[in-house]
Amino acid sequence: MRDLAGKVVMVSGAARGIGRAIAERLQAAGCTVSAGVRDLSRAPAGAAGFLYDATTPRSAAAWAEGTVARFGRVDALVNAAGINPRATLLEGPDEAFQDLWSVNAMGPILAVRAAWPHLKASGQGRVINVASLSGKRIRNDNLGYAMSKFAVMALTQEVRRLGWEHGIRATALCPGFVDTDMTSHVTSLPRDRMTRPEDLALLAEMLLRLPNTASVAELLVNCRHEDTL
Repeated sequence: MRDLAGKVVMVSGAARGIGRAIAERLQAAGCTVSAGVRDLSRAPAGAAGFLYDATTPRSAAAWAEGTVARFGRVDALVNAAGINPRATLLEGPDEAFQDLWSVNAMGPILAVRAAWPHLKASGQGRVINVASLSGKRIRNDNLGYAMSKFAVMALTQEVRRLGWEHGIRATALCPGFVDTDMTSHVTSLPRDRMTRPEDLALLAEMLLRLPNTASVAELLVNCRHEDTL
């Protein structure tokens, strides 16, 4: 298992939910966390906050540049920022499809692109893309969200393909229902039966600790039984 002490990790969506739990867990493990947030006042205590808005094309590059200027390196990137408006096949709204693509798909693409040269320089660069079980199958009518997460799965495979010879390893972390504000509208499952963000943070730490010879392509995490997964 790799020692994480001193590793510089960029975490998007670190102000809340899964991203915040991961940032806090990695800090406790000795990482230096560069928290990409839209509101600097909401960055986790002890983390270095940087302005990051997935809807702004130049934002990821500025975040990566600021991280390297301050810490001299980037060892890992965790793409946890995401949104979940409803966008159905027959009803739309089409604007929601565009928003989901911009934040959930293009956001991680641009963040990976910005961090890429620094991950290569590390020789053991890591990318964790927080996808979803909705990126593996369709179980409800929010097609827009599912399509954006299917795209994240494809992105993760491409990061693995292009990065392999450079020591970059990537994992798609795919949870089902997680007890965060993003699932506040869900009434089909009690909150106490949902996965906790802290459990996903533990798995993210484990993924970053694995050596280049023990790469995990996808990690599916569910709070209920599904016979197709």
